[in-house]
Amino acid sequence: MAKISTNSLKDLLTHIGIVAALMLAFFLAFFFVYLPFTTNHGQSVTVPDVQKMDVRKIGKFLDERDLNYEVSDCTFVTNLPPLAVISQYPKPGSKVKEGRKIYVTVVMQTVPVIKMPKVTDMSHKSAELLLKSNGLLLGALRYVPDLAHGSVLKQFYNGKEIAPGEDVPKGSRIDLEVGNGLGNTTFPAPSVVGMAEDEAEFQIIGAGLKIGQRLVAPPTEDQAPGTIVKQNPLPGHSIRVGEEIDIWVAEQSGTEN
Repeated sequence: MAKISTNSLKDLLTHIGIVAALMLAFFLAFFFVYLPFTTNHGQSVTVPDVQKMDVRKIGKFLDERDLNYEVSDCTFVTNLPPLAVISQYPKPGSKVKEGRKIYVTVVMQTVPVIKMPKVTDMSHKSAELLLKSNGLLLGALRYVPDLAHGSVLKQFYNGKEIAPGEDVPKGSRIDLEVGNGLGNTTFPAPSVVGMAEDEAEFQIIGAGLKIGQRLVAPPTEDQAPGTIVKQNPLPGHSIRVGEEIDIWVAEQSGTEN
């Protein structure tokens, strides 16, 4: 085998140069050829925006872009359909390697049920805050004559009055009946004496008034059982919207005092 001569300084420097060149070539090949080849040639993918998409449809969508996904969390969001993606990581526009997994949070498939809070006897502003803190929404406000100006009198869900503690889907809209005060306008109290009880109640409520106490009066020769024999305030007495009228009903047969 031929020997490499190192008898002179020139030969030694030549040999050192050859070794250095080989090491440099190996270094460059390792970082610019081998590593890129073993990491998908250094290719990167721009993360698409999958938010608001149905999670059942993003698998194929991401696969076409050499990406994968995993559901990391589920939560409830009002006004978004079940299984819609509400957030993702990495964020849209990020540069990632091919095959990267995208972690998504989706809307729960089943709407959770909560207990209806009590929002009556408070201002509708306070009621709105309480509804919001319980995951509910303020629906329509219906103002009715009442002394409790601005106070919530009744609470409704889907057109029916709902009591505190009843189950209601989270995110539901709750309608409120609110008092608007009595106002300053007065008018004569209607006369309901001699009317049947149901007719008298219709007359009182239709005038923007309320039924107060319902009392039983002894029967008289002039009034048939079940009719109004007395009222307070008296007919023609000055009254305001929202005030009450007490009625005395002639005792019917078999009615106990």
